[in-house]
Amino acid sequence: MTDRTGIAPRGYELVLPPEWARIPMRSGTREAVRAIVDDAFSRLPADTPPDRVGPYRRELERRLNDAVEEARRAEALDLYLPLERMHGIAVAASIVVSEMNFPDEVAVDPSAVAHRLLEAPGRAGRTSAVEVDEVPGVRTERTAKAGQDGSELASRRVDYVVPVPDDPGRWVSVVFSTVGAGQPDDELADLFVELFDAMMSTFRWSRS
Repeated sequence: MTDRTGIAPRGYELVLPPEWARIPMRSGTREAVRAIVDDAFSRLPADTPPDRVGPYRRELERRLNDAVEEARRAEALDLYLPLERMHGIAVAASIVVSEMNFPDEVAVDPSAVAHRLLEAPGRAGRTSAVEVDEVPGVRTERTAKAGQDGSELASRRVDYVVPVPDDPGRWVSVVFSTVGAGQPDDELADLFVELFDAMMSTFRWSRS
């Protein structure tokens, strides 16, 4: 149950599946990327030829750094990525947590925010009211076309937009994206959307 202390949260907590990793965007980003790469390659067999390790390591670093740069363009607080196969399936997905600002006349009203999101170009989709750690917010599910936001493939997007309790005017956006098995409406995409919704059920505000 949310602790209604009247004190604004200093952060949040999110329970991740073991295959996922967090990359903080405000500080420690480079160190987090390096730790992820080091951990991935520490599990390779000791007899793996060095001429194979080097190219793979550089490719992983490139992919992580590209994801970081994209998250920075979104002014993200945190970036979450799946780093291993899940049930034998390579996952093309990400979660980006950011702060959002809305005009004063809509910032305190989730229904007004939902209307504003629906009016935004390219964001139209199925929108519903949700509760995140007992705080009312908005969930929007949509399909982004290929080429939108610079992506080469169409993707399934799910956005949770929630006001920060006891801090009027501040909102947090948690955006999930996946291309599924190549189509945004395939069974794999459906599975990963269910996984993301389950992850969001663990979202808790942190005041420590």
